[in-house]
Amino acid sequence: MKTLLVAECRQGRPADATAELFGFARTLGAEVSVAYIGNPDDLPRFDGLVYFADVRDSGEYDPDVHKRLLLQAVEAGRPDAVVFMHSSWGWDLAPRVAAALKAAQVTEVTGVVGEGYIVDSCNGKMRRTVRPLTTTVVLTLQPGAFPALQPGGAPEIHLLRAEHGSNVEFIRYEPPPADGVDLTRAEVIVSAGRGVGSREHVELVKALAEALGGEVGASRPAVDAGWLEHSRQVGTTGQTVSPALYVACGISGAVQHLAGMKGAAFVLAVNTDRDAPIGEVADLFVVADLRQFLPALTAKLKR
Repeated sequence: MKTLLVAECRQGRPADATAELFGFARTLGAEVSVAYIGNPDDLPRFDGLVYFADVRDSGEYDPDVHKRLLLQAVEAGRPDAVVFMHSSWGWDLAPRVAAALKAAQVTEVTGVVGEGYIVDSCNGKMRRTVRPLTTTVVLTLQPGAFPALQPGGAPEIHLLRAEHGSNVEFIRYEPPPADGVDLTRAEVIVSAGRGVGSREHVELVKALAEALGGEVGASRPAVDAGWLEHSRQVGTTGQTVSPALYVACGISGAVQHLAGMKGAAFVLAVNTDRDAPIGEVADLFVVADLRQFLPALTAKLKR
């Protein structure tokens, strides 16, 4: 199988998640080429072919120009799969490329089984396997789903050039507002998930965080339910953290959340479901009703 990995450039530098594209390709055992619209000093290092366009000529992000450049790479390499990360850049550009190729698109891939791709459904509570019916498929990968890989090597360069002309003008990046708590600096985080059950039970999570001298975090379902503010969300659409201790309370372990806390040194998970995916990454997994376990642990710590 031949893959064209589309490496994202942001503010003149390759995105860190590019390494996860290589991890995905290794999972497939695929032949790899890379499309990179970026800085010539930061070309991906591997023993393969890089389809390269200079960001100074092509623009930091111009979806029309970048689509035309990527279609040149596809025509030259004839890959079976064109692979993006599921970032704001990837989810904007991937469907443009898929539509131009009249190819199937599979979004937020978290795994591979046989000739199919695994994607989450029902808000991460279930998984389904999707098999494309077109010769070429366009994929976006869920961040954190595949291991990061830095292969190294000296690439062969194939230059891409596209005429300018677009209805889109890139102006600048707008960083998110620096409000709320900065969980990236916390040594201890106690996070609430959907399994906490209600806003009232979040108080049990807060009490444990206070006893441990830590901060309160949350999964996306807990934030969507209005139990905690967005500034406390951990995951691909929240903050990425690396505390010494991470306590996951009622969190099932969707890959989107795991991607945000995979840097934790020690993970304690509390869940009534002994088969919850969080158990695969937890150093200590307590199968218990958190309404009973959290108050008992908090009282013990306070003594």
